[in-house]
Amino acid sequence: MIRMDLLDDIDRQLISLLQMNARASVADIARKLDVARTTVIARIERLEKNGVIAGYTIKLGQDVLDSSLHAYVGITLQPKAGRDVVKRFTRMPEVHLLCAVSGEFDYVAWLRVTTPDQLDRLLDEIGEMDGVIKTTTSVVLARKIDRGDAAPAA
Repeated sequence: MIRMDLLDDIDRQLISLLQMNARASVADIARKLDVARTTVIARIERLEKNGVIAGYTIKLGQDVLDSSLHAYVGITLQPKAGRDVVKRFTRMPEVHLLCAVSGEFDYVAWLRVTTPDQLDRLLDEIGEMDGVIKTTTSVVLARKIDRGDAAPAA
């Protein structure tokens, strides 16, 4: 079992970069991480071998995901605030999926964090965004059915 909190900063940054663009070149990733290309290649191979990277775009193994706290947030916005709010969300690496939805909310965001304190800070940041009227948060307690790509990434 490998947990995200047991990986070093370079591995976590590497995974984050690959999650944003799994087709990024090794040279580009090495520049962003300020490490040698050979280091990036070796780390990707090790992460694949150990099951941390289970597929591309990056799909983290279930053992890795279990140490994370997952939540989804329903977000109600003021009229015409959507574009600016979406721009803010794109800069939040904890947001793994943001969907415009019908019904009670304007958007639903799927979040993954490592601690309850991190979730609390993130929810405060979301709630303080210009244009956000209301948020409603649910924390995922357990996955009862998980069909992989059929379910939203949490």
